[in-house]
Amino acid sequence: MGALRQVQPSSPIKLLPAYTGLSTIDEILENPRALRLLWLEILVNEHLDISPWQHHPAVQQAYEKACQWFTTYRSLINSMIARHPLPHNSQPIDFREYRVFAEALQFATAHP
Repeated sequence: MGALRQVQPSSPIKLLPAYTGLSTIDEILENPRALRLLWLEILVNEHLDISPWQHHPAVQQAYEKACQWFTTYRSLINSMIARHPLPHNSQPIDFREYRVFAEALQFATAHP
């Protein structure tokens, strides 16, 4: 586990500390509420390095969900924050999560 924690300083978590108080991927993976929000962090934080956890099922799921939302709202996201594109994923999104998406995007805009 020590090698995984060394990655954190170079890939700061921006959104989830404000939403959950957690600041490492290891902490997030142990917290169900934070895990449900991980996709938002991936979506708005292009500097987050999740590669050490890329084989973790919950991280894979969060990444795919971030890709789905990026595909659906690419223009909106690009107009509000600077980030490289995520891979195209045209699977349907759950529009019930639009409010949390909009809040996270607004937060990321205010806290670059």
